Amino acid sequence: MRLTGEVIATATGARMAAGDPARTVSGFSIDSRSLAPGDLFFAIRGARLDGHRFVGAALAAGASGVVVSDAAAAASAPEGALALVVGDTTTALQALARHVRRASGATVVAITGSAGKTTTKEVTAELLAARYRVIRNRGNLNNHIGLPLSLLELASGPDVAVVELGMNHAGEISTLVSIAEPDVRVWTNVGDAHLGFFASADALAAAKAEILERADAGTLLVANRDDARVMAHVPRFGGRVVTFGLGKGADVRAQAIEDLGLDGSRARVETPAGPVTIETRLAGTGNLANVLAAVAVAIALDVPLDQIVGRAAAARPASHRGEVLRLPGGVTVLDDSYNSSPAALAVSLAIVSGAGGFARKVAVLGEMLELGDHAVGLHEASGRRAAAAGVDLLIAVGGAAAGALAAAARAAGLPADAVRHVATSEVAADLAAASVRPGDLVLVKGSRGIATDRVVDRLKTEFS
Repeated sequence: MRLTGEVIATATGARMAAGDPARTVSGFSIDSRSLAPGDLFFAIRGARLDGHRFVGAALAAGASGVVVSDAAAAASAPEGALALVVGDTTTALQALARHVRRASGATVVAITGSAGKTTTKEVTAELLAARYRVIRNRGNLNNHIGLPLSLLELASGPDVAVVELGMNHAGEISTLVSIAEPDVRVWTNVGDAHLGFFASADALAAAKAEILERADAGTLLVANRDDARVMAHVPRFGGRVVTFGLGKGADVRAQAIEDLGLDGSRARVETPAGPVTIETRLAGTGNLANVLAAVAVAIALDVPLDQIVGRAAAARPASHRGEVLRLPGGVTVLDDSYNSSPAALAVSLAIVSGAGGFARKVAVLGEMLELGDHAVGLHEASGRRAAAAGVDLLIAVGGAAAGALAAAARAAGLPADAVRHVATSEVAADLAAASVRPGDLVLVKGSRGIATDRVVDRLKTEFS
């Protein structure tokens, strides 16, 4: 797709203050530090930084031009560079992404849910790559700015885009759906992540249900049959529905499940294309459900079953999302440190509980954020869950809520000397390095703001 200054100006409603309308743009950026020569720089105004301050740096780095809402910022553009003036740069970025999405003719698969979005996205993309040229949003580019940047990659001509839609407030998924206009929507579950921003889990589910908006008869929804809050909203969907799950009634259903511990699981799966045995190296039934969702999408897009089986078996966890690290020093780390919520932690603790052959089980659990008034109660429940999982040493990391988790674990039967509460992940890393021994299994999980990945890094160094 050839994106010229003129095309971009038309799509965004921009006034071209400078530059050749026929000039072609090769890429897009909102960060002058990572901008590649030829990129068009969007000066985004954020809560902490105003991109207009970095227009000069972007042009010095070789930007083909800039999109600004402050006309004065465009005055520094050198001869030949594009300078497009818009009312709002974020809205312009979204409008351009919508234009590219429509013009590309690609199929867009959008995934939302409280947990498992990234894993489902990655596995879905891998399965679809058996037949199509696929792009996916990188890392955590899943919000009102990251999603448009991801969709702009459709200009390169892939067949399918697999993207995740993130949110923590009502209305955000609706905005993302209006930009992506997905042909296939996947709703993994409703959990307790971001519960602090909502009055109840039902209100959170209603916000997630915005994934159903703007559908027509040709739109496909892949929904979790095992999640009652998901299924309560499905009847109002305007398109076709395929369900997945472990229980009765799912269109893509896992049966005769063999738990392989940290090595994943194997199951007989009934599908609309026939029965098949699927093995995954992703540990836990939560990840098996994510794989089932991806299988449902792949079958709907006509990927052959034999290729689905092979690619599902080869799929590996994304970084810090359930990675099993068998360190040379004899320690095994279940690195789930990218993010956390009470429901997701329960899944990880269940994996630890069922894992055998280890001298001890250690859990380094960071405080779970964005839980609002529910924080203390949910952390206490998680502490009791950690004790029930058979953890031999618990290190809770963070503030008062983490302290409540530690106290509840002690009250549930963990010896006082087997439970520690520390304020930061740096302290937790030191403590873990001094306490963990060869033969141990270590679960590391916590919200991103607590940075429990530093514990993982330290253990890698100590037991390399």
